[in-house]
Amino acid sequence: MFSKIFAASLALLAVSGAAQADPRDYRFEAVQPQVAVSPGATLAVRLVHVPSGKTVTDAVVFQPKLVMAMGNLPPMATSVKPAMPDGRGTYPFVADISMAGPWTLSLSAKVQGEAATVTGTVPFVAAGGGHSH
Repeated sequence: MFSKIFAASLALLAVSGAAQADPRDYRFEAVQPQVAVSPGATLAVRLVHVPSGKTVTDAVVFQPKLVMAMGNLPPMATSVKPAMPDGRGTYPFVADISMAGPWTLSLSAKVQGEAATVTGTVPFVAAGGGHSH
């Protein structure tokens, strides 16, 4: 009897130890949600593990896409490029923000030890006058 319970316990531990966290356990956040209208605006995000509240410092963040909703028109996309992360959980990007108003940054990330890709969006608000290209 004891050996069956012990074997069942070991099997349960093996299964639970191999389980991966849900990608929904992570959230992207703006470091500073207000940005300036500028051809070289810096947007910075952090990736937070929601259950622990800790910032993820070693994620690989990729596929940035920055768009501004334009009402009845298609969203306006702009160029956005990753900059060097600080190693403490801040992931910066440089973007060409040409108009004041709300912008949305879409991102993906690979987190060490997680099988699934984390995806999310971060709202930013640009202030200041527009610039011409």
